[in-house]
Amino acid sequence: MEPMRQARSLTGRALLGGCLFLISARQAGAMHIMEGFLPPEWCGFWFLAALPFWLAGYRRIKSIVARRQETLMLLGVAGAYIFVLSALKIPSVTGSCSHPTGTGLGVILFGPAVVSILSAIVLFFQALMLAHGGLTTLGANTVAMGIAGPLLGWLFWRILRRRAPEGVAVFMATMAADLSTYFVTAVQLAAAYPAREGGVGRSLVTFLGIFAVTQIPLALIEGFLTVLIVRSLGRNAPETLALLGVPETPSGAGEEAA
Repeated sequence: MEPMRQARSLTGRALLGGCLFLISARQAGAMHIMEGFLPPEWCGFWFLAALPFWLAGYRRIKSIVARRQETLMLLGVAGAYIFVLSALKIPSVTGSCSHPTGTGLGVILFGPAVVSILSAIVLFFQALMLAHGGLTTLGANTVAMGIAGPLLGWLFWRILRRRAPEGVAVFMATMAADLSTYFVTAVQLAAAYPAREGGVGRSLVTFLGIFAVTQIPLALIEGFLTVLIVRSLGRNAPETLALLGVPETPSGAGEEAA
């Protein structure tokens, strides 16, 4: 029970920074790809693309909770972190906007499959409660924020956690998850609305250029914030993180210490 109490005490701390950002950005416009913005065929395509990842994430969550019920609180913290940070909204281009994603923390703790479910839940409730994003674009937004971004962030984490200091690995994984989300969002928008001259390629360059103005600073901020959260978890709930393998000892260090 002690790891659960320790993790519970961190919920407020984990969300404090994000809440401060949320208060400062409350007057901004819509977020994600909004309801009705994508043609129906693209909505269906991205929903079908997300479906296998949702199924894998559901199975993964069931497995984690069955073996380690003490991780339930951290699942809640990871989901709330995604909700708060992705609710920040800085207008960037018609039909979408820039905002932190919050998925880096979940990727580091649980992996990309779990984050696909957490992101889908967050996006669903944001669409219903805040009119941010949309139900028809749920698949597209999940692919960008909950699948593509976390997959690249997880890859960075897997590579760097054994080769770099923990803070560097966390920062780079978070940055990768954030920025790749917006690359995929730009691809989605460009594919749905190619430029009259230059087609999808020209449209993609335009969307990426607009997003970069606000997204790069946001990714830097989110990277630093996630480093602070992971370090706080390491100090206050080390047993729970150890159950998840976070942080992992570099290859061979465990045998040398033994």
